[in-house]
Amino acid sequence: MNYKMLFILILIGLVVLFIIQNVAVVEIQFLFFAIQMSRSLLMFLLLGIGVIIGWFLHGHFKNREDRS
Repeated sequence: MNYKMLFILILIGLVVLFIIQNVAVVEIQFLFFAIQMSRSLLMFLLLGIGVIIGWFLHGHFKNREDRS
């Protein structure tokens, strides 16, 4: 088994362990909205939003730099 496959299996195992340990339901309130979801789902959602925002900001500043 190569190292890349072993690394992927360990990473998948850690993700599964993280999900199992964070199944508690939390309530999020923002202005007039309230939603309940699992803590692990909330963390993955926030991570995804952060990655998308970082990707767009990187592209924005890269284009700005290229125009100068």
